[in-house]
Amino acid sequence: MRTTLPILIALSLNSFSLNASAAAPMPPIDESSAIYRVPVEPGVTYDDVVTSLKVISEGMNFVNPANFPIGEHIKQRGQPIEGVLEVRAFCNLSMGTEIFLDHPEFVVFAPCRIGLYEQKGQLYLAIDRPTYDLKSIKNPTPRAQKAAKELESTLIQIVEKARKGDI
Repeated sequence: MRTTLPILIALSLNSFSLNASAAAPMPPIDESSAIYRVPVEPGVTYDDVVTSLKVISEGMNFVNPANFPIGEHIKQRGQPIEGVLEVRAFCNLSMGTEIFLDHPEFVVFAPCRIGLYEQKGQLYLAIDRPTYDLKSIKNPTPRAQKAAKELESTLIQIVEKARKGDI
């Protein structure tokens, strides 16, 4: 038994790393677009993604103050809609405050949002890029620019893990 347990642990870790490395690469950021979207990996379910978003965001000091099941409201109005269509709000005041101190009008872009939707049978995650939104501010301060980059990078890390169902 003493020999078997380390072997099982090693095989489990090796299996996990093989699955993680099998994920498709993240798409490049289109600097001309406010939207950054990534497809969810095959075999990762909606529930996997939702759980992953919750666990990962909390571990990165984000709170999830609201979810908006837009697709459900559209269905209630009798409109046809394919699959999931929702927005999940996330907030990290440590990062956001750095922008708000210099540019309180940036609050119109808060909180950060992660869209979760289905298109042609494929599940996607998408963010509204804070660095793009900051272009709406005339002469943003270096502090705000740095915070927007950090916030965007962190949101991308969250969706990168969530698309694989990581926790």
